[in-house]
Amino acid sequence: MDVEPSMASIGALIGSPARSAMLALLFDGRALTATELSQAAGVSAATASEHLSKLVSGGLLLCEKHGRHRYYKLAGDEVAEALEPLIHLVRHKPVPIRQVSVEQKQARCARLCYDHIAGELGVSITTALVDLGYLIEDDRHYDVTKKGENFFDQLGIDLEDLRKTRRQFAPQCLDWSERKPHVAGALGAAISELAFRSKWIERTKHRRIIKLTALGRQQFEHKLGVKL
Repeated sequence: MDVEPSMASIGALIGSPARSAMLALLFDGRALTATELSQAAGVSAATASEHLSKLVSGGLLLCEKHGRHRYYKLAGDEVAEALEPLIHLVRHKPVPIRQVSVEQKQARCARLCYDHIAGELGVSITTALVDLGYLIEDDRHYDVTKKGENFFDQLGIDLEDLRKTRRQFAPQCLDWSERKPHVAGALGAAISELAFRSKWIERTKHRRIIKLTALGRQQFEHKLGVKL
């Protein structure tokens, strides 16, 4: 019986358009001030403060004070990984046909889902890892094969260290634009970190949208056979 009120409280928290807008803006893993979040949600500073207080109390956001400013961020990767698939459900509602914007096309191509790669790029990477025998599906998670251990070791990704972290190792995250899963969790974050560090992907002016570089296009094709 305890599950029902808990689910209802989460539904109430994310049911507000303003709070949903704030949460969505924080999906790329960075922290923002109340002012930045209020502007994104289109509400006053006082109203934003009330919304943020509810999100913090509800366990969806964390608040950290640095100097004169308070910064808000998602309470953890599990929050992003739980909320992102909800977009997939919303997209099933009939909507008027309209032209897709350049930003929407870019987001569907490559974006961040908290701290791992999503969109066409994220799904293509995950599909290639499975097809090449580096990952195998296990219910709603991925396991690394012996062949995969050697592959990730060559990339400099320490799987043992990843397994020691508190977060899930490699859960499947349903991609709302591709309608297929991409790898998330500690392994997904490690792949994203490697790609940023190696200059295979880079951030854009849009917070969640990432850009595949020429070097990244070459390396993903060379290492995984991914062609984009």
